[in-house]
Amino acid sequence: MNSKKAKTAYVCNQCGQEYGRWQGKCDGCGAWNCITEFRIGSTKSSRTVSAFSSISSGAIATPLSECAPQSYSRLKSTFPEMDRVLGGGLVSGSLVLLGGDPGIGKSTLLLQLMGTFAQNALKAVYITGEESLQQVSLRAQRMHISAPHLLVLAETSIDAIVGKLHDIHPDVVVVDSIQTMFCEGLESTPGSVGQVRESASVLLQFAKQNGCAIILVGHVTKDGAIAGPRLLEHLVDTVLYFEGESHYQYRIVRAVKNRFGPSGEIAIFAMSDIGLQEVVNPSELFLHNRSIPQVGTAITPVLEGTRVLVVELQSLVNKSHFGLPQRVASGIAPKKLSLLIAVLERYGGIMMGDHDIFFNIAGGLSVSEPAIDLGICAAVLSSFRNRPLELGTAFIGEIGLGGEVRPVNNMLARIRECAHLGIKRCIVPKPQKKADWTAAPEGTVLVMCKNIADLANLIL
Repeated sequence: MNSKKAKTAYVCNQCGQEYGRWQGKCDGCGAWNCITEFRIGSTKSSRTVSAFSSISSGAIATPLSECAPQSYSRLKSTFPEMDRVLGGGLVSGSLVLLGGDPGIGKSTLLLQLMGTFAQNALKAVYITGEESLQQVSLRAQRMHISAPHLLVLAETSIDAIVGKLHDIHPDVVVVDSIQTMFCEGLESTPGSVGQVRESASVLLQFAKQNGCAIILVGHVTKDGAIAGPRLLEHLVDTVLYFEGESHYQYRIVRAVKNRFGPSGEIAIFAMSDIGLQEVVNPSELFLHNRSIPQVGTAITPVLEGTRVLVVELQSLVNKSHFGLPQRVASGIAPKKLSLLIAVLERYGGIMMGDHDIFFNIAGGLSVSEPAIDLGICAAVLSSFRNRPLELGTAFIGEIGLGGEVRPVNNMLARIRECAHLGIKRCIVPKPQKKADWTAAPEGTVLVMCKNIADLANLIL
């Protein structure tokens, strides 16, 4: 009897490029020690096929003007914030990937979400590969989830799972997690590159053919990226990251990719004994003791997706007792703090070369946009001079390497959010020509700041 020998492949965990033999560096993405070996069995299950194998080779190219747009049906939950992150709800037939650190609350959030779908008369199936049915039941009991129609399946074989789903015909499915699933046609262990890629492809094919929305839970590496091949994030329709610190009460769901809505949207939840609760007014979350002036504290509105959040920036400047002063930043890139300090010294005349500077964004939020540059400098100056800033003042603007203060996008929305919270004075850049955001809401005063040298005179 002739038997085909099992094949061995080497795949990069970062970009998914395949090689005939192992090597230390990936030629595709340049990463080191990221190529993993996996074995392909001699036989393959009938269901374990590519997600795109059903596409006919005789497809006809159609002009874009003749392609009619398709309207997608969306599944609504009782979490309006979660629906907004997804672009208005969970799209039928979509494949969603949710990643996050261990213990951050991924399973808790999805169990609550599936409970709401089941209560809305939808066929919901929660597939767990990491816990037993009893453990899932205990979590649901602790969170007071009453959903008799929610089905729970403890299984790790993709072939068995797809067979069960064909019998159930569900509307929405959660797979927790994709790293625990395996295809019987592959000889590699669960969690390997081949297993993750093949399992996701089979589930994608089932979702597209049956109009079932599937949410995959993905583990993350020590660098914060979702474990497995990078192809997994390209394969799915939506990628969500569940962010937050274990010692903070609040969690953030951020959409980094969404084919059915805008990316960059966030939803904020508060962890409690009975699960995750939506935060209705997130700006109040990041502001504290606004009635008492505090040295080294500034307020800045930041843009997360389409939502404006007003955050509190904290700085501590202290005389250094060592030869090398420290620059420690939490919530922003440490190099950004060093850059702004250099601009302050060069164009603002503020010498802080012999001082330690510590910076933090209250509430554990991480911000990467340049609109907080002016607020960072204001907080640092306040701590350096040991003088609190005026209450009810916000700072909006980007600082260039020449010391100039530049406008940022959506200035009017930021000013309106500040006015909604009772902040009546905004330090803003001076526009080069007439701008719509200069027509501030009634009762709000805009103070123009042309360059960094003017900042100290405006706030101290």
